[in-house]
Amino acid sequence: MAVIRVLQVFTIMNRGGAESMIMNYYRSIDKNRVQFDFLVHRKEKAAFDDEIESLGGKIYKLNSINPLSPNIYYNELRAFFKKHNEYKVIHSHLNTFSFFPLKIANEFKIPCRIAHAHIAIEKIRLRDLLPNGESYKEISKKIIKFHLKKKIHTHTTHYFSCGEKAGKWLFGEKTLFTIMNNAINAKAFAYNPEISAKYIKEYHLENQLVIGHVGRFSSQKNHSYLLRIFSSLVQKKDNCVLILIGDGPLRKKLELEVKNSAIENKVRFFGVRTDIPELYQMLDAFVFPSFYEGLPVTLIEAQSAGLKVFASDRITNEVHLTNDINFLPITISPDVWADKILEGTENEKSNNFDLIKEKGYDIQKNTEIFQEFYLKQMHK
Repeated sequence: MAVIRVLQVFTIMNRGGAESMIMNYYRSIDKNRVQFDFLVHRKEKAAFDDEIESLGGKIYKLNSINPLSPNIYYNELRAFFKKHNEYKVIHSHLNTFSFFPLKIANEFKIPCRIAHAHIAIEKIRLRDLLPNGESYKEISKKIIKFHLKKKIHTHTTHYFSCGEKAGKWLFGEKTLFTIMNNAINAKAFAYNPEISAKYIKEYHLENQLVIGHVGRFSSQKNHSYLLRIFSSLVQKKDNCVLILIGDGPLRKKLELEVKNSAIENKVRFFGVRTDIPELYQMLDAFVFPSFYEGLPVTLIEAQSAGLKVFASDRITNEVHLTNDINFLPITISPDVWADKILEGTENEKSNNFDLIKEKGYDIQKNTEIFQEFYLKQMHK
């Protein structure tokens, strides 16, 4: 039986939302019929590299894209496609930067060129330039992205998105796009009292209100505001712990911020972990005050685990899958968030497995849909 190889394009295959999403599909797909290979733009080893290779995937590492001077990248990618003419599908997850690989894929007549939207960036506002807002580097990136999204249609044949908000942001209101749900293995994340008790005991979290966050340490995730929320929470309830899971360029800055604060002994940095489903089990609440997102897979995971979720109201309402999620403005006092967390965590955790599956976010059914899409491209 012939196998179609699909070239998935990412920056680097670390444990980010889009990367975790595509790995969920990769684990579930019939690899005797569809195989994923990965084109990435960082040379260092990534968290998912070993697993990709164990599943039969190939990883090709190019240099990063300089959007102000892309010719070096274009030449490198041309050399790649001259050597690798086996791909009929290129599926780019670079958001606005998908313009760059899809342009060269078009030159090489690759018939299926997918641009996949994973974020929806808010318009740049004056408040974002203030000290508590995003960094100037992030603002500069936004300006480039707003320019590039005007060109995304030039070389794209198929439009995918994690949700309505992200798709409309990247492709425009009039473009038809396919929603590829940020599906998860809902059974693996479903609330399990036995695993919860085991992890609470292992990490000495008995009689604590355990607040968690899973995400990259970057300006987008608004960790400083998260720390302010937690500081306010501690003033209202002393027996609290904050668990921060992930890594990223701002981690050292955040560690220093915590070290110089009154909450130092209550914040734990867990780094990058492979036991994410189990770690969710020891949390009581999940706090996620991002400046912008697409449709965060972490919020689906957290709801599947039965956690009380408190998220920025800049995140699409499409992620509202259960009664356990609350949306709050990130422009209000952290005290308000703290009060809502205390109020919301009074109730017991619930098992949301059936609800997540009913809403269409369990991986099995979603995999069948997109496996058939990829297979249809084989004969084009």
